[in-house]
Amino acid sequence: MNDVEAHELVTATARSARVAQRSLARAPRAVKDAALETMAHSLTEHGEAILAANAADLERGRQGGMKAGLLDRLALDSGRLSAIADSLREVAALPDPVGQVVDGSVMPNGLRVRRVRVPLGVVGMIYEARPNVTVDTAALAVKSGNAIILRGGSAAQDSNAAIVTALRSALEAQGLPADLVSSIDAAGRDGARALMRAHGLVDALVPRGGAGLIRTVVEQSTVPVIETGSGNCHVYVDASADLEAAVNIIVNAKTQRVGVCNAAETLLVHADVAATYLPAAARALWDKDTVLHTDSTAHQLLTEAAADGGHDDLLTEATEADWDTEYGSLDLAVRVVKSLEEAIDHIRAHTTGHTEAVLAQDVSVINDFIAGMDSAAVMVNASTRFTDGGQLGLGAELGISTQKLHARGPMGLSELTTTTWIVEGDGHIRP
Repeated sequence: MNDVEAHELVTATARSARVAQRSLARAPRAVKDAALETMAHSLTEHGEAILAANAADLERGRQGGMKAGLLDRLALDSGRLSAIADSLREVAALPDPVGQVVDGSVMPNGLRVRRVRVPLGVVGMIYEARPNVTVDTAALAVKSGNAIILRGGSAAQDSNAAIVTALRSALEAQGLPADLVSSIDAAGRDGARALMRAHGLVDALVPRGGAGLIRTVVEQSTVPVIETGSGNCHVYVDASADLEAAVNIIVNAKTQRVGVCNAAETLLVHADVAATYLPAAARALWDKDTVLHTDSTAHQLLTEAAADGGHDDLLTEATEADWDTEYGSLDLAVRVVKSLEEAIDHIRAHTTGHTEAVLAQDVSVINDFIAGMDSAAVMVNASTRFTDGGQLGLGAELGISTQKLHARGPMGLSELTTTTWIVEGDGHIRP
């Protein structure tokens, strides 16, 4: 498909989405919740076809040398598919944001003023290798009264096509337009560029993926962008930390799922506890085959432990580039710091503004760390993996916004709405 054909496809899709969205904008909650329940059921009904399509995507990814972390993001099995279907039901159980009164008042002249939540309209989504995102974004869009246009990337093209087919059939079964959920994957990269330039047809665009993808969308789009960010997430272990808990937390934050944006990429350890904490943490991480990229102090502390355990191949000296790397793999940068202030300075110099964690028992340290951060989420004695819409009560998420306008952190239903001012009078005229 050439550039002209891609533009025509995206334009036609966006226009159809705008028409479809009107039927949902004022739909009562019961209608939207029933649609979500039917969508969940449809995923199960189409499960065999979806998993077969996913297997084809995975095989193509392996043949193309896709990294393990990305393969994990891409992979579906019956358990994951069931969990994705359940996420639709979880969104259905959430309060409907549309029509909520944000604030209101009666002016001195008697005008009655209120500000209410309304759908954004048509939302575009450009993302990579994440079939679950196809479902999450569709669920959030339908519940919040929006239409969604999806560009899921070539890595998951078969999975996404099968999923979108299931979702569209469910919408039609409920008497709603199938064009509330559309895919432009057939238009390839030219389609993605056309979506970025569909100003006036698409109301907001959300990129979700690697730093290169996000940067491209932000720089090239004429459609307003809600920017998500890559996740160079840090964990700081203070001298006052519960060290046993801190070992468990860093193992979870790094290894529970390595390919996600809320996985830890850098570990900072206070010098007063480094000699005790680092060998214990390293052994637990090495048991998970994690390569540690260490500064000179951490390297010296871990050389003997690596040799004793036969893990010399999992210990290497960090370069300056390691502090800015979102690995998406079983790699972790490690640095020993002399103070809380040094930890904060390091994070502020290298963070992508996603999630930082402080492990400490000293309340003043915790408060100073929180005050020193400028990220979308701060964890206190908890894994960075909790920066997730499902974990924080949103049911699902559109992505993790690292910008500061409109939405920040996990984006759920309310972030897919804007507000309208409603002003009621009794023949009022302005003097």
